[in-house]
Parts: sequence; structure tokens; C-alpha cells
Amino acid sequence: MKTNKIIIVGGGSAGWMTAATLIKKFSNKDITLIESPNTPTVGVGESTIGQINDWLALLGVKDEDFMPYTDASYKLSIRFEDFYKKGDGGFHYPFGIQSDTDYKGGHRDWFFKKILYPEIPYTDYVDSNYSQMGLVHHNRIFKNENNELPVFNFNRDVAYHFDATKFGLWLKDHLCIPNGVKHIKEDIVSVEKNDEGIQSLNKKYKADFYIDCTGFKSLLLDKNLNEPFNSLEDMLPNNKAWATRVPYKNKENQLEPFTNCTAIENGWVWNIPSWERIGTGYVYSDKYVSDEQALQEFKNHLDKKGHDYSNSDFKNIKMRVGIHNRIFVKNVCAIGLSAGFIEPLESNGLYTTHEFLYKLVRIMNRGDKDTISQYDKDMFNSSCKSLFLEFSEFVAAHYALSHREDTKYWRDINNREYSKNLINLNPQFYSGFVHFTFSKMRDYKYDMSGGFAKIAVGMRNLPIDMETIQHSDSIKNENEVLSVIKKEYLESFNKMEFNKKDWNDIALKQDTLYNYLKKNIHNE
Repeated sequence: MKTNKIIIVGGGSAGWMTAATLIKKFSNKDITLIESPNTPTVGVGESTIGQINDWLALLGVKDEDFMPYTDASYKLSIRFEDFYKKGDGGFHYPFGIQSDTDYKGGHRDWFFKKILYPEIPYTDYVDSNYSQMGLVHHNRIFKNENNELPVFNFNRDVAYHFDATKFGLWLKDHLCIPNGVKHIKEDIVSVEKNDEGIQSLNKKYKADFYIDCTGFKSLLLDKNLNEPFNSLEDMLPNNKAWATRVPYKNKENQLEPFTNCTAIENGWVWNIPSWERIGTGYVYSDKYVSDEQALQEFKNHLDKKGHDYSNSDFKNIKMRVGIHNRIFVKNVCAIGLSAGFIEPLESNGLYTTHEFLYKLVRIMNRGDKDTISQYDKDMFNSSCKSLFLEFSEFVAAHYALSHREDTKYWRDINNREYSKNLINLNPQFYSGFVHFTFSKMRDYKYDMSGGFAKIAVGMRNLPIDMETIQHSDSIKNENEVLSVIKKEYLESFNKMEFNKKDWNDIALKQDTLYNYLKKNIHNE
């Protein structure tokens, strides 16, 4: 299959991210984006995770380039509240790697600290292991150019809150159109097919390669090539969302460097503070609550948080949770929501978009760079699907580890069977529930290259506890165990306390997030 002439169908963030990536890597190709002049964007992908920096670097884009145009702010963490139990106090999932190099056994030392001092809160885990938590707690930001906070890397460990619609428009105006992407505004009213896949659009637009960025509609892959869609509703409970925007009341205090996720009666509510306003929404399951009741639950939550939504428009979104069996079929590849969607938890919408684009570029960049074979497509499908399913199980773990039972929604989540692979002890190609379980129950440690350890600790799922030590060591008496822990790890515990104070002191010397953005990004 040739790839010299490419048509991207659909705009929005996925379409323009695709166009920006392809024109950057393949400037000699004929690339056209066709989008409807009347289709509204979904508008829920306003929060990112740290991996977006790899994609921005691929494009040669710096944060200062797009942030002033997109109502953007910085993000250091995701906070989860009431997921474990109602009133649990919440916990953070900071980005980046742990700052634990001066502890005896690295981040694992904290688990011994928890055994010795069971009264310490679970939130102490990230406070003791991630130097940027001082910034998170005090709404501060700085570039750490002199490495005052160990390990924290501003260019790697900082993500963004922004208006996804404005981000797509910025990509269009600053990267795509100026570099040669053709732009057509027209509804696709007919799709002509042949044995190769798509032959033409509207009987006049022809290409070698078509990329479907039409959102949940999935016009090419689903509606025309009829590629089967594999639902994940057995693992991920939610399928709808109410979304809106509310104004700040006290911007300097409310502009926080993290996304807040609060579990409520039949789902959870996101809070995304961008520069101009707060984006918020309620993700829920219509199997447990009507749209009208869900809207009232959402408004009740906003009332509790003190938000004024009297002038806000509320948009109801139907989510298609799952992924197509293949996302590259014949001469069509789907990117974004048209390929698949997990749900907004863990800010994964744009994540799968830029990670799929990375993989697409890799297979397009092989050899002569103008031909893709079936094996290339198979490699792409396999790698994208494994990444998607791994992230799906990571998101599902936020539910699987919950102990809430206050509504039928949460009771059913507690009683759900999340992984047949886990129950049947089947190996799997990707890392997910099987890996999580073996990490705790067999290896007694979590892989720190991902985010599961932070989620697991926040949800009270520790890989090392008193029973672990008693089972694996010759010491069986609890008092003896505590005595050995104190002797072996007290120096690490004291270092943790010193580090927390030091990191907080350094953070308090920095600009507030509001002042930093005002002076350096938004120039007000």
C-alpha cells in the first residue's frame, strides 16, 4: 500500500495532531484534512499526562509556543478523592520518577515505614518519594534548572491543562497550514469503496491512505469498513458524561497544578483548572442513573464545591468505551476516538492519540517511506491494542481496588470480575491485572516505570506488609519484626522526614502557579 497521498477525515484535536505529526515527519507527502463545517468537538480532552512532552518534542514545539493560545496551565499530578471509600481524604498520583536515591532500598523503604508507624497517612508515600509534591501542595511552579528538587525534570514531569479545541486550532494555524497541509471544509456525504478499502470521498477526493479522525462516529473504520468494535463495558463501568465550564471565584487559590477527580454516587467528577476557567464534568453509567438524575447529582457536587454554574451550559456526551478489533484495516487507519476510548479517568484521550501517532510514524518511516505492508499494519495493530488494553486495565484498577459500598453502582463495582486472565492464570502479552497481582502477591514490589504503585498505595493495596515479612522471613514475632525494621531502616525514615521539609521549603520560595503563568505565559 502506498502512502504518498493522505487524506485525514475529521478535525478536532485528533485530526490536527495527526496532520501536524505527518507533515513534520513527511513533508514531501500530499496531506489533506477534510472536516465538516458543522460538527462540534467533544471537548473532554482538556487534561494531559507527561508523555505528551515526547510528542511535542517530536514536533519541535515548546510549551511557551502553544500555551498562550490555548488557555493553558501546568499540571504536576492527578488527585483522586473518595475512590477507595467515601471520605478517604484523597491521594495524589504525581508524574515523573521517584526522588528516593538516598534511601536504603529506594521507594520500598516507605512500606517498612508504614509497618513501623501505621498511623502515618497513605498520602505520605508520594510526599516522601516525589520532590515535586511540595509544589503540588503549595500551588507553586518553577523550571528547576539548578536541580534544587532532585530528579524532578520540568520538561518530562509537567503536563498541561488546556482547551483541546483551541489546541487543535493552534496546531492548524501554526504547524499544519503553514507547512503545506491542505484544508477542506465539507461534509462527507458519500464514501466509495473497492477491494483496497476506501476508493474516494464524495466521489472526488482520492488518496492512497485515509486516516479516520471522526470521533465516536468512526465514519470510515466502523461505518464503512465495518470493523468489529470490542466493548470494555465489562471492565470499565461508565458510558456517559455531563460536561461544563465554571468561572473562578478566587483564581490564585483555585488555579491548582493538578487535575482533581472526585468519586460520587454513580461515577466521578473531574475538575480541570485552565487559565481562563475551570472545566468540570461528571462521568457516570446510565445503567444506574438517568441523565436527569445524573445532572442533578453533578449540580449537587458543584454546589458543595462552591462553584457558580448559573451561566454554564451543560453538554451530555455518550461515550463508546472499547477499541476496534483492528484500527488499521486495508487503507484506513483510525486515530483518536474513532479508534477507541477508555474513559476520561487518567487523562487518556489525548494520550492514546499521540502514542498511536508515534507508532504510525514508525511503520511509515521504514525503508523507502512510501509503502506499508500488511505485516507493518499487523505490527501497528498489535502494539496499539496492547498499549490500549494495558492502559484500560490501569484505569480499571482505580475501580477494582475500591472498597466503596454506599450505592448500588459502587457495590456492583466491588463484585465485578475484572480479569478472566487473572482468574484463569492465563499469560498475556501486555502488562495489566495479572502483572499488578503478581507484583503484590509474588514479587512483593511494584514496577516504578508506570503509575500503578502510586494508585495502589492510595487505594491501600501495599506489596509489603507484616504478613509478607512473617511469611518470607525467619522472624515471626511482630515485635521482633518491628525491632529489625527500626534498626535497619530508621536512617531512611529520618531522611524521608528531612526531604519532605526541604522540598516544601524549596517550593515555598517559588512563584505561585498563578503568578508564574501571568508573568511568563499569558503576559497579563
